[in-house]
Amino acid sequence: MNAAARPIKNIAFDMGNVLMTFNGPYFATRFSDNDQDAALLQAAYFGRGEWALLDSGTIGYPTMLRIAEAHLPERLWPNLHDMAAHWARYSEPIPEVNDLARRLYEQGYNLYLLSNAGTRIDEQLDHCPAYPLMKGRVVSAEEKLMKPDPAIYELLCKRYGLVPAECLFVDDNADNCVGAKVAGMQAFHFTGDVAALAAAIGVSRQQ
Repeated sequence: MNAAARPIKNIAFDMGNVLMTFNGPYFATRFSDNDQDAALLQAAYFGRGEWALLDSGTIGYPTMLRIAEAHLPERLWPNLHDMAAHWARYSEPIPEVNDLARRLYEQGYNLYLLSNAGTRIDEQLDHCPAYPLMKGRVVSAEEKLMKPDPAIYELLCKRYGLVPAECLFVDDNADNCVGAKVAGMQAFHFTGDVAALAAAIGVSRQQ
């Protein structure tokens, strides 16, 4: 944060690889018994450009499934269907970030979720420790807006009556942080260093 920045009152977290793991290659290994098939499943589902259309709300999960089927041998369709239905159970909380979010909540910060994700995001959030502490959320597929479009950050602020300059947005994608700054928010590019995140907010890493 620069010296002229306004005090932070609100913190908006991305979900994938900030609060919860998102690792398509790992998920695929849970639904196959060899590395070759796992690689095919990953490439056909999580690895396709159409995944961004799913996150944007442009297509739905049945369409994503049909696209993936078209790029897999039919023998792997049962594995694909099982993976599509259940991969979210293997998305795990990132403990140190969730612990930091809890401490921030206890210190009076307002917490929000701002994520590029599909309409089934609650299958991950239902085991995210920090999510019950949050005052609201903006999810790309639900809004038909995606980061780094400044409009999605502006929507968060308008919906919950937030002053953008008093908000810190945390994301593992640097471009998404740029979008937040264009919208008038402060931003932190998260690369796994929880101590640096805590220091940017102005709190100790542990309490």
